[in-house]
Order: sequence, then structure tokens, then C-alpha cells
Amino acid sequence: MKKILLGLAAAGLGTLLAFGGAYAAEEEGHNAAEPTHFPIKKPAELDWTFAGPFGHYDKQQLQRGLKIYKEVCSACHSMNLVAFRSLEELGYTEAQVKAFAAEYEVPDAPNADGEIVNRKAIPADHFPSPYANAQAAAAANGGAVPPDFSLIAKARAVERGFPLFLADIFTQYQEGGPDYIHALLTGFGETPPEGMQIPEGTHYNPYFIAAKSLAMAQPLQDGQVTYDDGSPQTLDQYSKDISAFLMWAAEPHLEDRKKTGFRVMVFLVLFAGLVYVAKRRIWSDVEH
Repeated sequence: MKKILLGLAAAGLGTLLAFGGAYAAEEEGHNAAEPTHFPIKKPAELDWTFAGPFGHYDKQQLQRGLKIYKEVCSACHSMNLVAFRSLEELGYTEAQVKAFAAEYEVPDAPNADGEIVNRKAIPADHFPSPYANAQAAAAANGGAVPPDFSLIAKARAVERGFPLFLADIFTQYQEGGPDYIHALLTGFGETPPEGMQIPEGTHYNPYFIAAKSLAMAQPLQDGQVTYDDGSPQTLDQYSKDISAFLMWAAEPHLEDRKKTGFRVMVFLVLFAGLVYVAKRRIWSDVEH
């Protein structure tokens, strides 16, 4: 039995070494053709109105971001977690929200024949997906399913690492997602580093953190969306506006959260002062 176990162990070790040698050879051939790691540019920290402990959303900017999403982004990306009625927080009236929702169609309940037909959306509905299902989305985008935009501003961010993440505790930096989205939208068109092979049908972007290229082409260009408030119709402004809108979509109660947090901090400071005064008064006549 001992000889049998030793023989199996030797055979397993030999298989493992052979596999490791083959893997090393494969890696060596890959490295000879193309480097495996390329530097990823870090997004610049922009000046957002919703930054800091007293930050707030710029409703005009959010309305411009909504316009960009509707005219450009909604062709591929959904916002399944955002209801149309939430748009009243952007400064729209109830009638305007109803009219906006009616421009979309959503699946209705099955009819008498069991067929599902579409109906005009109402404020209680959520932003619909432009595709019937994930398979249809992948087929229309070269095998890549466009991500949902409901929480993307909170889900996409570059890790800042040590010691910046410690400083973020005091500066309350939470704008990594919008900074990343803005950098990604403005980062197209740069030349790939020497030796990098970009797969056909994909596009290089030095800020993309998931791979060396992505399936999405540059979605925004100067003058693509018309603004009614006189704001610059540039790629940089478009990118800022859609990034701010996506931050609101991911965290619509940000302003209330910060106001509540500030009140709690004030209460704790006052409460600590009262506790200290009470302690001094209670123990003032006690001999130590």
C-alpha cells in the first residue's frame, strides 16, 4: 500500500510539474509577443458641487445630464432601479414627469390571449432597458452586455490605496465614481502604448480599469447634444453633466444624508459638552 501511495504521489507531482512547465512556456511566449501589464491613468479629481460635507446637487446640471442620457446613453444602457417619478427631485413638475415618462414604452400585463404588449410608461414605472433581454443586448454589442446605469457611479471607481484612503476619511472624498466616468468619456482617441495589441472591434482607453480596451466606442463629441441654458456644448461639459446625473441616480438622497449627518455631529458635540458639565457639577463636592 505504501508503494502504491508513493507511486500515485510521484505521478501527481510529475503531472503538476508538466502542467506548470507548459503554463510557463505559454506565459513566456505571451510575454515575448506582448507585455502583460500597462499603466492605467488615474482620473483627475474634479470640483463637484456635491463634494464635501455640505455638498449639494446642481439641478441644472442634473437636467442636462438627463438630456444626455435620454439622447445618447439610453440607446444602449438601462436604469432599471430609477423610477420616472424621481425626476421631480431634479426640479420638474408632476405634469412634466408624466409627459417625459409617456415617451417610453414598458411591457404591460398579458392580455386575454396571453400576449404581452407594450404600453406608455407612467411616473411609477422605471427606466426601461433598450433590449428585450441580456442575450439581445450582447448580440447587438459584439458580445458585451452594456451595464445598467442605476448604480454605476457608486460601483465604478479607482482604488486610491494607501495613504489616500486614510485621508478620504477626513476629506469625505466620495467622488471616485464621477471622476472615473468623466475620465473614461474624455479618454478616447489616445494612442495605445507601444507593443499593445488592441483586439479588433474594441477601443483603447487609458482610464479603463477592467481591461486594456472596451467594446464601447466614444459615445460623446463636441456639439452632439443641444443645451437650452447656454452651457458649453463640449465633450468635457457633457462628461461632467452625465457623471453628475449618474451620481444622483446612484445616490438620490445624498443631500438629506449629509444634512442629517451634520445635525448628528452637532448634537453629539453639544451632548458631550452637557455630559462634561454634569460630571463636573455632580463630582464638585466629592473629596478626591
